Amino acid sequence: MLTGEYIAIGVFALIAMVFPVITFLLSRLLRPTKPEPDKYLTYECGLIPFGDARKPYDVQYYLFALLFVVFDVEAVVLFPWAEIFKSFGNITLLLIEGIIFIVVLALGLIYAWREKALEWR
Repeated sequence: MLTGEYIAIGVFALIAMVFPVITFLLSRLLRPTKPEPDKYLTYECGLIPFGDARKPYDVQYYLFALLFVVFDVEAVVLFPWAEIFKSFGNITLLLIEGIIFIVVLALGLIYAWREKALEWR
């Protein structure tokens, strides 16, 4: 048995599936097409591009990004942990879990420091 709420969800789902298709087809039909070779050039502040734009990045960027993600996740985990600290029944268990979490991340930081991953070369 379908109620009005489920019918409304079905209508919105149908619109969500049909709208992008209609938009794509209308944009293909209504847009002007004037192919010119200059349109396919990369825009670089008005200068004509030269050389290959796909150059490999230094591994140092990836290491910094990885360290950022690790410590960002740490902050996301520790804020709720600190919020429920007082209302949790067994404070000792919660404190031990928090200390283990911080120690594991500290060991990772020490390892990155010893491998000189934090120094810009």
